[in-house]
Amino acid sequence: MNDDSKNPTCSANEDRQCVKAFQAGDKAAFDTLVLKHKDKIFNLCYWFLGDREEANDLAQDVFIKVYRSLKKFKLKSAFSTWLYRIAANTCKNKVKSLEYRQKKKMVWIDNPAGHLDFSKSSAKIQDGSPSPMIELEKKDRMMVIQKAIRSLPTEQRTVVMLRDIEGFSYEEIANITRFNLGTVKSKLSRARLELREKLRGMI
Repeated sequence: MNDDSKNPTCSANEDRQCVKAFQAGDKAAFDTLVLKHKDKIFNLCYWFLGDREEANDLAQDVFIKVYRSLKKFKLKSAFSTWLYRIAANTCKNKVKSLEYRQKKKMVWIDNPAGHLDFSKSSAKIQDGSPSPMIELEKKDRMMVIQKAIRSLPTEQRTVVMLRDIEGFSYEEIANITRFNLGTVKSKLSRARLELREKLRGMI
């Protein structure tokens, strides 16, 4: 997560001010919200789908939905909670769609090694080492982890990404997913156990 996560109260207040400004007619305030959150939303979509173009299109869909609904947002929860709820639901719906499942199968057949383009991969996948072998090994490792996460049931995948990749607290994840706290912890525990089994001997 970016530096905003180090001061969540300040970040939430800034979001709140932008939402109020937008609802008062300041369209530029929405651009501020997009610029602030677009990388995190893209990252979530990318981990869900494993394809940069699909993730970019889906992130745009998320912000279109946000734009259309923001006037009615009551500020009863943090904007980021509401935003991630929309993003997570949009990702889950995409994954469940028959069109996406069929397309993914076709791409997998055409490219048995997977269709992730790590030459353009997420900014989070970086290594300061000058050795290309180290960089290649890290990218290969990340590809294995991404594939394992994407093989999880969508609800488990969601809590793993929100907790272990995006760094949200259990309480924040409960608010985003609308699961109770016990359900979040249970799904996360099962997901981590499943990932350990899938990755055993590979990493």
